[in-house]
Amino acid sequence: MRKATVKRSTSETEVNIELNLDGSGKTDLSTGLPFLEHMLDQIGRHGKIDLKIDAKGDLHIDDHHTVEDIGITLGEALNKAVGDKKGINRYGHSYIPLDEALSRVVLDFSGRPGLFMKVDFVKDTVGDIDVNMFEHFFQSLCNHAFLTLHIENFEGDNVHHQIETIFKAFGRALRMALEVDPRQDNEIPSTKGSL
Repeated sequence: MRKATVKRSTSETEVNIELNLDGSGKTDLSTGLPFLEHMLDQIGRHGKIDLKIDAKGDLHIDDHHTVEDIGITLGEALNKAVGDKKGINRYGHSYIPLDEALSRVVLDFSGRPGLFMKVDFVKDTVGDIDVNMFEHFFQSLCNHAFLTLHIENFEGDNVHHQIETIFKAFGRALRMALEVDPRQDNEIPSTKGSL
């Protein structure tokens, strides 16, 4: 089983994450940010990743440190659980609609972190979170999971729908990339021989 437990403790936050890449999509989330929990649940359910996150942060200041450190810790946990990447598909993609909203996520467990995000949010906040924090979340995750991530929102009149399509598509793309391909014969999916 591809599992990981990662803890991050700073003067601003304390984050504990347990995940199982070969799970059924069960989540147990406590962050103090209900809308973020709703989005993290999408990753678990659509990625078929069992995900437990317990985070305590300086929310009396704002949501920045908590969102960032959850992204960092989740990235570290993904990197740890995926291991040497032998046999995985490596690449994943997904288009997800939600009523009027439509987003696409494409990712590569390349070993080279990079986020390329094109989203024009229709509102500045959702669930008391500054929507700019979602780009920061994904950047922090990419940096620590060592993956290349392209996110694009094509349509959306409702900021909740825009963000939810992104997180659902991310979960589905993760699931595709992390699935083991029996034709890979336990090889690293790269002509270089390493990722």
